[in-house]
Amino acid sequence: MNGKPQERRVTVMLADSNPLVLTAMSDILDRDPRFSLVATSATAEGFLGAVMRMPVQVGIIDWNLPALGGAKLIEVLREQPDAPRLVVYGDEAGETPRKAMGAGAAGFASRSGPVDTLLETCLAVAQGQMVFPFLDVRKLQQDPIEQLSRRERALLEALSTGMTNRELAKEFKISANTVKFHLSNLFEKLSVKNRTQAIAFYYANRAAKGGQ
Repeated sequence: MNGKPQERRVTVMLADSNPLVLTAMSDILDRDPRFSLVATSATAEGFLGAVMRMPVQVGIIDWNLPALGGAKLIEVLREQPDAPRLVVYGDEAGETPRKAMGAGAAGFASRSGPVDTLLETCLAVAQGQMVFPFLDVRKLQQDPIEQLSRRERALLEALSTGMTNRELAKEFKISANTVKFHLSNLFEKLSVKNRTQAIAFYYANRAAKGGQ
């Protein structure tokens, strides 16, 4: 580990369904002076409850957490203003890294890789970086829609049908303010200024992919 230790420890919460992994990772984080492990959980619900009571900077989660699962947990936490940035600790094979990124995770580390890689990923994520070593992020970023969360994509599709904010709130069972929050994030990710431009972007993107 190069450089001097950070002056302030990165606060971390850990959730993993495997008790051996949970114990081992807890010990590693406890011993590392760069981190402060606030709480651990073996379930998504336990993690969610803990992070609501004790906000942290970074959450390390098992993609297959019972019972909600990693994707749903990330989606729920995206609704919270002080939610931690999440690192998915999972299997790099298959679609897990891409799904984690699409759900809104900030980073991904392989369970079969060195633990140091996970720790470095957490530090980078705490500093605001996106870390997905198993994906060609540059290629994904050529299509801004790939950067949207599942909820944001659903909102964009609904928006393209002409729904108002009130109708979107009713359709997605969220408040009007939450709709505005999601749309603001959506506009920023698509580099557009309003709903009209977002809808135009959506149809242009679909046409480019052969959906015309």
